[in-house]
Amino acid sequence: MEYTVTNLDSLYKALGDKKLQQILDSFECPKNSEVESFLKNKAINLSRQSISKTYLVTTDVNNSHIIVGYFSIANKMTKVKQDFFGGKTKRRFERFAETNKASNMYHTYLPLIGQLGKNYANGYDKYISGDILLRLACLQVREVQKLIGGRFVFLECEDNPKLREFYESNGFKCYNNRKLEKYESENGLKYLLQMICDLSDIE
Repeated sequence: MEYTVTNLDSLYKALGDKKLQQILDSFECPKNSEVESFLKNKAINLSRQSISKTYLVTTDVNNSHIIVGYFSIANKMTKVKQDFFGGKTKRRFERFAETNKASNMYHTYLPLIGQLGKNYANGYDKYISGDILLRLACLQVREVQKLIGGRFVFLECEDNPKLREFYESNGFKCYNNRKLEKYESENGLKYLLQMICDLSDIE
């Protein structure tokens, strides 16, 4: 199955606010209310402000163009312990980070996959796997890195065994826990796992 990845900005210019919002309002993700809420209530404004960029993933089914998922990307500061990496990966990472000797941490800005979710409306989720959706997000990051440099990407997720296993199976490694402020979580989460991936070999 072939997929198309479209930046929300281009859709906004082509359709306008009202029509685009109607499209986004059709998205359903009952497994994660924050993923659904972000797309419906925040994605357009954050994209227009260049705080984060959101991409819709679509495919053709029975001559209809349907949304099967989406992801968002931002550029964020993160901290990684100096002893987290080893060997060649450590040398690669040091090229993109500043070393804080007092805290024994690397400080760096990296692309963040901020949101990632499938569309469960009308059973559209069956037309894409989580593995493919994540890969499309990583490929979009690589396209950005071809222009500005970089090799790594990170994301944040709930401390859930299935989620952790999913991301680890796709090359991500957990390096930290980030404490959440009250305003950051709609469901009372106290922290998120931070996971990082070296995209050097992705094609």
